[in-house]
Amino acid sequence: MTLHDWVCAIVLGVVEGLTEFLPISSTGHLILAGDLLGFNDDRAKVFHMVIQTGAMMAIIWEYRARFAKVLSGMFSDPAARRFMTNLVIAFMPAAVLGLIFGKMIKAQLFKPVPVALAFVIGGLIILWIERRPRKVRVENVDDMTWKDALKVGCAQAFALIPGTSRSGATIVGGMMFGLSRRAATEFSFFLAVPTLIAAGAYDLFKNRALLSVNDIGLFAVGGITAFISAFLCVRWLLRYITTHDFTVFAWYRIIFGIAVLLTAYTGVVNWSAG
Repeated sequence: MTLHDWVCAIVLGVVEGLTEFLPISSTGHLILAGDLLGFNDDRAKVFHMVIQTGAMMAIIWEYRARFAKVLSGMFSDPAARRFMTNLVIAFMPAAVLGLIFGKMIKAQLFKPVPVALAFVIGGLIILWIERRPRKVRVENVDDMTWKDALKVGCAQAFALIPGTSRSGATIVGGMMFGLSRRAATEFSFFLAVPTLIAAGAYDLFKNRALLSVNDIGLFAVGGITAFISAFLCVRWLLRYITTHDFTVFAWYRIIFGIAVLLTAYTGVVNWSAG
């Protein structure tokens, strides 16, 4: 690994871990950070898949007791079966639409300027959701019905657009459909596991020709960094939402998105074409 590889692995691993589960778009940040670092070729795309898996493992570790209980009770515990069923239902909309439109979306929208536009629009939507009156119907993830899961799954499908934020779409969508802030946040965490596993496995299979033994060190450093930063971020977010809403993330998205658009328009930053 070169010094540039080390820097990219550490910086992008931290970026992935800190943004995967916040409503600010990890994919959008990786595209922008990768563009600034000059790490945005096909090799970088494979790297992104690997570090997303590292971030996802933080959820499995944080909720390891919950996942173990669900897996052991799949054939004996109705609550465990309902939980797994809800995850499968919520996973399907994005999976189906991703297979149909994924190639087109990556070709047209995985660029800094479209990402920045999605940042701004997503921020405005979060502000709107936070300011409108809401009635909470579901206080706990275990109280969700399959219809609640399907609605959250449909919301997650919007995250196929880079810059939208998978966690943002699922959390804000869940709140809009009657979930409490904590229930929406935790279900977003749980839904990340099958979503990121499936997306990562599919993309790695498609891009298996790009895999190289020489990149093992790069992937290991990025994956471990993403795991650690994601674990710390999840712990922090669960405490944060007990007394705060998501308005600060909305303003962050708007300000950051406008900054990218302005630097692109003025030529201060030479963003890649798009």
